Amino acid sequence: MPLTALRDDPLSPDVIAFLAEHLADMRRISPPESVHALEPAALARSGAAFWTVREADRPIGCGALTALGEDEGELKSMRTAHTARGRGVATVLIAAIVAEAKARGYRRLLLETGTEQYFQAARRLYERAGFRQRGPFAGYREDPHSAYYELELQPDPGMAVPAERF
Repeated sequence: MPLTALRDDPLSPDVIAFLAEHLADMRRISPPESVHALEPAALARSGAAFWTVREADRPIGCGALTALGEDEGELKSMRTAHTARGRGVATVLIAAIVAEAKARGYRRLLLETGTEQYFQAARRLYERAGFRQRGPFAGYREDPHSAYYELELQPDPGMAVPAERF
């Protein structure tokens, strides 16, 4: 069965448990001041668009899109279960998030991730998806434990782009 990213509720009990693993890993790997992962309640309060990829009705991956302004968004809370890594879960999530960002008319998608060895696969994934390194954004600060990325978004050829965007 093909993997599919579906909109989900960050406050559903199984997602809360899945995100708790994510937060525990982030806190184990990075110093407290360098952990920027959001708690499920913060994701819900922020109005983030949130997706999961499920298998046997359990989340095996998740990701979110938060607004940074009228034309920028931030990719947040990317997580793939250890048992599902290397199967394309994150690629499916990034595709859903990029599609939503384009539908909202965003011209740029930004993200923060770690610099430790643990995050090497994530950094490679983002770079393969077209993200390029940049400096801090939206209140982040220079931090040796953080890497910042951006993806310039081009409107889909079939999408109507408002004239005021030019």
